[in-house]
Amino acid sequence: MNALTATSKGVATRDSIIDRAYGIACAGGLESLSIGPLAQAVGMSKSGVFAHFGSREDLQLAVLDNAAARFFDAVLVPALKAERGLDRLRAIMEGWFDWVRQNEGGCLLVAAVSEYDDRPGALRDRVVAQQRRRRQDIARAAGHAIERGQLDPATDPMQLSFELYCLALGVHHDAGLFGYPDSLARGLAGLDRLLQRHAPTSPS
Repeated sequence: MNALTATSKGVATRDSIIDRAYGIACAGGLESLSIGPLAQAVGMSKSGVFAHFGSREDLQLAVLDNAAARFFDAVLVPALKAERGLDRLRAIMEGWFDWVRQNEGGCLLVAAVSEYDDRPGALRDRVVAQQRRRRQDIARAAGHAIERGQLDPATDPMQLSFELYCLALGVHHDAGLFGYPDSLARGLAGLDRLLQRHAPTSPS
């Protein structure tokens, strides 16, 4: 086996471990991850798993990054195909609402906020960075909409981002309690109302 083949195999094995760990974490949170049970689940020794992840925390960070990459591919990448401005802002939010449908068993990224909001350390730092980037992505799209005259110039992009973020969390919350169709309908209605509130005013 040459070095390139060995490297490719190692990457594939690591990806397989992360994929299985992601499923476990979605059901029980990142704190439910443990090297021993995970090694059994993927048919490896504990030392084999440790060879790919130096510690339990390294594994948790890798799974958290994997969750963020899944969100990016499912929500942000399709939204980038929409025209810059209001269309893209709406596409981001509608994509996020659909992400809720795809993850009705629970969103690891949302769950991680509750797990680590009051626990200082590398995991909390990563969660904060991820959530900050999500708000910045929304604020950037809002800023472009303002520049194009599609939103009121007095609109604060970060404040609008905060409100849209809260709306998405409401859809997450209600989907589990009351079902996705109802939460989606309310989320879309809230999105329309919020964007309309920030629509540019016609000159008198």
